[in-house]
Amino acid sequence: MRAAEGGGRPQAVLFLCGHNIVRSPIAAALTKQFFGKSIYVGSAGVRKGEPDAFTAAVMDEIGIDLSRHKAQTLDELEEYEGLNFDLVISLSPEAHHKALELTRANAIGVEYWPTPDPTVAEGSREQRLDAYRSVRDELMKRIRARFKRDP
Repeated sequence: MRAAEGGGRPQAVLFLCGHNIVRSPIAAALTKQFFGKSIYVGSAGVRKGEPDAFTAAVMDEIGIDLSRHKAQTLDELEEYEGLNFDLVISLSPEAHHKALELTRANAIGVEYWPTPDPTVAEGSREQRLDAYRSVRDELMKRIRARFKRDP
């Protein structure tokens, strides 16, 4: 049984969301920050979105630069790199559906982490940033708990 299937730490994880501009890039960057090269990390979207300045801003607050992130679709990732992942973590309902489709042809574990879409937040700039911070902080907790270093 592979580590990802048994709930252990995978060697390679893909974070998947709707547009690869907010949730999956945040999750991938946090995982890389916390675990370095001990886990290969990728991110993709079901569709490609446009850069999101709020994402870059809330990650910059914690010292991670996402200003040069280029969104990519799952199809592009598969074409250029292949899908050599032990685990796909889907962060939106649409992404989860796509992740489950991958299991038909690939031996990949799938986990669903329902994560709110902060792009729908309304209000002042600060209120909108708070929605992004909330997503960042929740993903941070989940990533640390899920991939904690083996004792």
